[in-house]
Amino acid sequence: MGLFDFIRGELIEVIDWVETNPDTLLWKFPDKDANIKYGAQLTVRESQEVLFLDEGRFADHFTPGRHTLYTENMPILTTLKSWKHGFNSPFKSDVYFFSTKQFTNLKWGTANPIMMRDPEFKQVRVRAFGTYFIKIADPKTFFTQFAGTKRTVRIGEIEDAMRDLIAPKFAEALAESGVSVMDMVSNYTELGEKILPLLQDDFTPFGLELTKFQISSTTLPKKVEEFYDKMTNMHMVGDDMDKFTRFQTAEAIEKAADNPGGGGEGMGMGMGFGMANMMMNNMQNMQNQSAQNQKTEQAAPKQTKAEIIGLLKELGELKEAGILTAEEFDVKKKELLAKL
Repeated sequence: MGLFDFIRGELIEVIDWVETNPDTLLWKFPDKDANIKYGAQLTVRESQEVLFLDEGRFADHFTPGRHTLYTENMPILTTLKSWKHGFNSPFKSDVYFFSTKQFTNLKWGTANPIMMRDPEFKQVRVRAFGTYFIKIADPKTFFTQFAGTKRTVRIGEIEDAMRDLIAPKFAEALAESGVSVMDMVSNYTELGEKILPLLQDDFTPFGLELTKFQISSTTLPKKVEEFYDKMTNMHMVGDDMDKFTRFQTAEAIEKAADNPGGGGEGMGMGMGFGMANMMMNNMQNMQNQSAQNQKTEQAAPKQTKAEIIGLLKELGELKEAGILTAEEFDVKKKELLAKL
């Protein structure tokens, strides 16, 4: 091999990047200390951009297309290299390729439950999970603020870095929305659209654009889910007062068995207040409907003495369980005794 062949072998004539790994955002062209030949061919494919760096300084920026590296299309590098009258010799430069496509289905989630105020349950802990899409919006900012001198950057590094930023913004938007946890599913899209611009403020300093933010699922504490299921069953009973009373009695017996000390401490303070309010509202509705249903009750078959005594016992158990107040018990007791 002659000297000319050796020199030619050390020159870079073609610069391009075929993405073999779809998770790569940034890739440094492997120059191996070789020099770029005057007139070399640079190919930038769609969804790619290229930055040249001269001794650590940003030089020329190339968008999709095929570029022949002459003085005319490298004005910044020409100035940095002081090529006043053009150049015709090899030169050294770091070449970085950036993938500007959208990276989809990135995962986010709340590592710890978020405490939120709820119009029905007062206070409740919520966990949420979802996906988001991003793309590089500003290659220079991404390089300086995130990539640095790395030869490659994978999308997993973005997920790890942004995970702790997403959960607080989700909690903030959730608190401002005032949506009940029971209505959250029907508001996933609205919440996602509200959270996206809040998160974009954290992505912009890294040269990234958040193109989509989606909530996929939310989970509640097991006790809350169980209570909600029981309340649903109660509503399925209907408005029949006798059935409602029997349902409440069964609930009280079950709770007494699960919590010998009474009171249901395991439900949590916020959950307890929420349940108490619901029960009080139900009892108030019962009293309000009493007058309206008086004629219906008179027309219905009279209850036997044994049935009335049985109901009194059930009401007594509700009172002992703390579900009925003494005043509510006395009112219902008076009504039942009047039927004897």
